[in-house]
Amino acid sequence: MTMRGEVFLAPVQERGEYDIRQEAERAARVVLALLGAHLVGAERAELAARLPEEYARILLNPLPAVEPLSAERFVRATAAWIEGATEDTATWHIGAVLSVVADAAGEELMSRILLQLPPGYDFLFSHPQPA
Repeated sequence: MTMRGEVFLAPVQERGEYDIRQEAERAARVVLALLGAHLVGAERAELAARLPEEYARILLNPLPAVEPLSAERFVRATAAWIEGATEDTATWHIGAVLSVVADAAGEELMSRILLQLPPGYDFLFSHPQPA
């Protein structure tokens, strides 16, 4: 069941407290492009199927990652891609986007996604995992 763009973007805008929709869109595009570079196989395809088409395409056609980014480096990369962002604001952008992604994914898929990612990503998704 694919969600429509505004159904995805509205909670991103709300959680990120963005004044304008374009800020939420920019954050979503950057975060999903970076995330897509780190997910492979069935999990990436399943997650894409649960996102609006325009965001699914970003997730499925990322820039290739040379190596998996730690959660800390993911934050730094996001800050580098969003004009004027600091690591603190990048963490805010990531949380706004990935918490909505986690809601769309559901528990079972999120568990499998987190197994693919380096430690620490559970907090970026606002989805802490038991140690």
